[in-house]
Amino acid sequence: MAAALRGRRSTDDLNESSARGSRMKEWLVIITEQAVVLIDAVALVVILFGTIEACFGALKSVLSSSSQHEKREIWLRFARWLVVGLTFQLAADIIETSITTGWDSLIRLAVIAIVRTLLNYFLERDLSEIRERQQVKTE
Repeated sequence: MAAALRGRRSTDDLNESSARGSRMKEWLVIITEQAVVLIDAVALVVILFGTIEACFGALKSVLSSSSQHEKREIWLRFARWLVVGLTFQLAADIIETSITTGWDSLIRLAVIAIVRTLLNYFLERDLSEIRERQQVKTE
């Protein structure tokens, strides 16, 4: 009789532990989904702000006779905003992979992350090259 009660108790303990783990997982998924939305919203605001700033700068550059240096500055500022926005988007992608269950979704996220990483890399490289050229010109 005592052995049967111990067996029943351990089964009940496992079921309770499993239920707690399931609730915890549900909460983590909810929090993660909200975090991804929030980080993507920040990325959207950053990229939108940079785009608006670049549009006004380009318009101003076209309407006035701006120098090549001023036009390059507009591009550099826009590229910096894009790098920041892409970095936020990549962070959201990384977080999203923690709750992705299907291979199709995981592969899609991986492809998006690779594209964003490559864009970020090439933008950073271009920015570095331009900074180096500007330093050489000022020396």
